[in-house]
Amino acid sequence: MAANYHYAVGRRKTSTARVYLTEGTGNITINSRNSSDYFKKETLLNQIFEPLKVIDMADKFDVKVNVEGGGFTGQVGAIKLGISRAILKYDASLKPGLKKEGLLTRDSRMVERKKPGQPKARKRFQFSKR
Repeated sequence: MAANYHYAVGRRKTSTARVYLTEGTGNITINSRNSSDYFKKETLLNQIFEPLKVIDMADKFDVKVNVEGGGFTGQVGAIKLGISRAILKYDASLKPGLKKEGLLTRDSRMVERKKPGQPKARKRFQFSKR
């Protein structure tokens, strides 16, 4: 890893992404794999590039990501927040554009816990009168 980088952490659901932002050519590496190899769906890839597209610097930075926990959508949300936070450490004057798009807000929604005596978090067993 280059000595001159900007580090940030992003979280979503149970996923945590550690993001290292360096000046480069626009490569995104996730867990030592190319982003298109890690996320096969085009919609997920577009979400990752969203913070860089908002500030019109998609080909100016290389991004190295270590992500763990959760599923693909949680990991994408964590990476997106991590990239946005790292961009702020690079240049704080870009905050209004990122904030307007809602890229600096941590999505706090988590899976609701299962309650005792019930099959799922909110589902109830069928009521029987007799």
